[in-house]
Amino acid sequence: MPYLPDHLEEGAGVIKLDPWLAPYKASLLERYAAYKKWKQIIDEQGGYEKFTRGYEHFGFQISDKGISYREWAPNAAEAFLFGDFNQWNPTSHRMKKDDYGVYEIFLPNNPDGTPAIAHNSKVKITMIKPDGTRIDRLPAWVHRVTQDLSVSPTYDAVFWNPPKKYQWKNKAPPKPKSIKVYEAHVGIATTEGRVGLFTEFTANVLPRIKNLGYNTIQLMAIMEHAYYASFGYQVTSFFAASSRYGTPEELMELIDTAHGLGITVLLDVVHSHACKNILDGLNNFDGSDHQYFHEGAKGRHELWDSRLFNYGSYEVMRFLLSNLRFYMEVYGFDGFRFDGVTSMMYKHHGIGFGFSGNYHEYFGEGVDLEAVVYLMIGNDMLHQLYPQVITIAEDVSGMPTLCRPVSEGGIGFDYRLSMAIPDMWIKLLKETADDEWNIANIVFTLTNRRYMEPSIAYCESHDQALVGDKTIAFWLMDREMYTHMSVLTELTPIIDRGLALHKMIRLVTHTLGGEGYLNFIGNEFGHPEWLDFPREGNNSSFHYARRQWNVVDDPLLRYKFLNDFDGAMNNDETQVGWLSASQGFVSWKHEGDKVLVFDRAGAVFIFNFHSTKSFTDYRIAVPSPGKYKVLLNSDEERFGGHARVNNDSVYFSTPGSWSGHDQYIQVYIPSRTALVLVKAE
Repeated sequence: MPYLPDHLEEGAGVIKLDPWLAPYKASLLERYAAYKKWKQIIDEQGGYEKFTRGYEHFGFQISDKGISYREWAPNAAEAFLFGDFNQWNPTSHRMKKDDYGVYEIFLPNNPDGTPAIAHNSKVKITMIKPDGTRIDRLPAWVHRVTQDLSVSPTYDAVFWNPPKKYQWKNKAPPKPKSIKVYEAHVGIATTEGRVGLFTEFTANVLPRIKNLGYNTIQLMAIMEHAYYASFGYQVTSFFAASSRYGTPEELMELIDTAHGLGITVLLDVVHSHACKNILDGLNNFDGSDHQYFHEGAKGRHELWDSRLFNYGSYEVMRFLLSNLRFYMEVYGFDGFRFDGVTSMMYKHHGIGFGFSGNYHEYFGEGVDLEAVVYLMIGNDMLHQLYPQVITIAEDVSGMPTLCRPVSEGGIGFDYRLSMAIPDMWIKLLKETADDEWNIANIVFTLTNRRYMEPSIAYCESHDQALVGDKTIAFWLMDREMYTHMSVLTELTPIIDRGLALHKMIRLVTHTLGGEGYLNFIGNEFGHPEWLDFPREGNNSSFHYARRQWNVVDDPLLRYKFLNDFDGAMNNDETQVGWLSASQGFVSWKHEGDKVLVFDRAGAVFIFNFHSTKSFTDYRIAVPSPGKYKVLLNSDEERFGGHARVNNDSVYFSTPGSWSGHDQYIQVYIPSRTALVLVKAE
């Protein structure tokens, strides 16, 4: 182990937790110094409180006297505001330019006191480039853009100033101790072949999420994106909530209602890149290639065909930090899942690069220091202004210090997604027969996470549901899901196996895999088929871009068993608190028996993955003496099981050293069954 000095400078404290970082102390101090430099610049402008309120200065600002509009467009020689309000006259409303490249115009109220621009009317900015050519753009900070596909796929900017403002009713719930995330997409959350609405999600889906025991929702595809099939990852208007699903006020009502149900709401924020659209995006906004983005190849993502932000720019920093603040303040979001963090943190963007876990991959020339520092500043700002905030990083690289405080030299996230876990499950189901599953490898993947850097575990997310891949339920049961999911049909070996392993995979991931858990909308009940958005390749069909709630609501279909198990699993976690407890102690891994046993938060978790063998009086180590009872049994009839375990059974511990504990019990554990036992007292 490297030599560790008694005292570590500010910004290098992470080395105390992980002494193997000591050789990279200079890199840690370099990035911390870059963070401090940015922090000083921001402090000179009034600190985070003032600097991150750009949305109250730029774009359209409404006062008693009129409307002001400001836009940063340093390359433009001239700029004019035009729209429905002036019959689209491109020269009547000239804007003034200041020394920093910011254009401004003030429109006093009409003589009758009404605003000069009507609510819900269309607006644009038109600019003259230095070469004399004219370009029209949508205001970069606009709060509402709309799309009429019968006319054009290009968006229109709308001045949004409803006469009645939304009145908030509920306070945000406290930050959850055990985070259980329901990853959701409003557009697909309907059974009908169309785009779902905010109002429908509020009325129909929020109660489902609450009943299932999830305490957090992660909303995808909220930031406006021109191409629906991009899953929201090609953002065109960063301050506009997608108009496909309804109005800004209807999104506010969704979040407010969720808060009333005790549910935390996170935004899937996309600051890793931007859509390359010019007419309705940020690309070439003022006619230059380098305004918001890096110039040339450095500013382009070759796989995503999108633009890459220049995180070292003052105005870009203000734009992105204000974007985060905007969604917290205006919409009442409680935090963010940051998309594409791996792409941000490395100059190679992870393209064609296989991370081995060697520390030299995380420091030095390959790292994009400006992007890492932006993430540090963003996390620091959010946690300073909103102590209850939650930030989650989508990172596949395993970057050390990602989830440690910025003051220690960390990047400041609260959680990282455990992206290796779903890959393991899909690989197992695709390539390995059940009897060849390696229990030790499963345990290693589920427990291989950085000390004191919380992880959110999941079996599958939206990535696995997309066309070209399959959900776990579909890998397990495939075509028989079409013919044998009715309780009136034979319980075939494929369906029996599928139901059993679907529950066991979810439970072992939930209980051993992290400090949080995530599920993608519909996967809790084994949603059939895959997810495919309307596009040219499928004749713009919505058939696979919806959630078939009808199958889980039908009492004659077996989907209800998986749904009920998912709810029981989450609600039992609320009772036991295993996610917020320290990592589980694995007491037993038996490759021949295919049995796994561990304890966490005082509960004992027993898994028999064997396809045919059941075991009587199987010796199980327990953490403390006493009487144990069944809390959760995956083989219950109400979960589609065979009721081979009596839930009224009690298990008295016997003194004696066994598998790392001083007490043991003896349990009947049927094949393909999982049990959770807790103290009976």
